[in-house]
Amino acid sequence: MSRVGLKSITLPEKVTVTETNGLVVVEGPKGKLDFQLPEGIGFSQEDGEVTITRANESRQLRALHGTARSLVNNMIIGVSAGYSKDLEIIGVGFRAKVAGKALDLSIGKSHPVLHPIPEGLTVTVTENTKVKVEGIDKQEVGQFAAEVRSYYKPEPYKGKGIRYVGEYVRRKAGKSVGK
Repeated sequence: MSRVGLKSITLPEKVTVTETNGLVVVEGPKGKLDFQLPEGIGFSQEDGEVTITRANESRQLRALHGTARSLVNNMIIGVSAGYSKDLEIIGVGFRAKVAGKALDLSIGKSHPVLHPIPEGLTVTVTENTKVKVEGIDKQEVGQFAAEVRSYYKPEPYKGKGIRYVGEYVRRKAGKSVGK
């Protein structure tokens, strides 16, 4: 197995990583995640460090090696610190609220938009226009935030819509009356 080019992952306190038949299980204070390693990708753990290795130098295996290492690293960060995405809703009368197990969006459509909140995610709304999505799985947090944003992407003329906090939206001038 080769260890070329990729660093080992140092484990934070209170995080345990176990591997059985290619199934990597990461447990920490915030929860538990698992991942099945692809064929040809190996796993080793020693002295509080996790190392992902590959069987040979084929192009496919090199790509899977980096992906597997990133996914295991994201799982370790997720169960120890967690992930969050912040969204803001901009527009007159636009607001959001959590209604049971769904996010209720009033974004200028003829009906309220109800988006179900998956298990394992925590969604909080402050000031009716700030939505915070938190969870231990980086992919789930990002996917939920992207789905909510897709209901009304920020438009360049008035800037209305749902955007990530800190996202830059290039503004355009509207029609200008010529003489």
